[in-house]
Amino acid sequence: MNAIFKGIFDSELTQLISVEDFLLCLGVSLVLGLVIALSYMYRSEYTRSFLVTLALLPAVVCVVIMMVNGNIGAGVAVAGAFSLVRFRSAPGSAKEIVTIFLAMGAGLIAGMGYLGFAALFTVIMCLTFLLYNLLSEKTERSEALNKTVKITIPEDLDYTGVFDGIFSEYTKRYELVKVKTTNMGSMFRLTYNLTLKDAAREKEMIDRIRERNGNLEIMVSRQENRQAEL
Repeated sequence: MNAIFKGIFDSELTQLISVEDFLLCLGVSLVLGLVIALSYMYRSEYTRSFLVTLALLPAVVCVVIMMVNGNIGAGVAVAGAFSLVRFRSAPGSAKEIVTIFLAMGAGLIAGMGYLGFAALFTVIMCLTFLLYNLLSEKTERSEALNKTVKITIPEDLDYTGVFDGIFSEYTKRYELVKVKTTNMGSMFRLTYNLTLKDAAREKEMIDRIRERNGNLEIMVSRQENRQAEL
């Protein structure tokens, strides 16, 4: 049976991997990939293609490591080939990148034959991943109070401190970060970064601002503070 899977370039100095060992390592890698994918699904945004990647990546890395099998030249060639492959056309988030490295690490350990260590590594990392997901929920709820408010005012209205009284009542902190002329210079657009005291009073705050700016355009959005996530 093993003779069927013997490489044509194998020699007496080459250690042959048995079919049973190959299937065992491959099966364990697929199970670990499934565990990692299920862990990532828990309270995280994901796509179907990304989950399939997480589930299969440990098995792919495992097979590559087994085929290298101590051959330094083959290892260098494989590393060079992988460096030419772009994983995704769009840049991934920090969470996606670390999960990819987790899947690759599990596959690498399994490919070297340390199946127990591979399983232990996957369990510990997935439990830690789930713990941080639970802890991050509180942080996300507080981040939802961080808003960017863009207010249009007429040019004859002095914007210096014009909304300070309103923001002091409805926000924990506020900061004027940008002033821009608009509509051929006949209006100003003010951009504030602020943290609300109570999200339920957001509309009440907007109504107060409308009274002050003559019912001109007001835009409230979530504060863009994740650009430099890594």
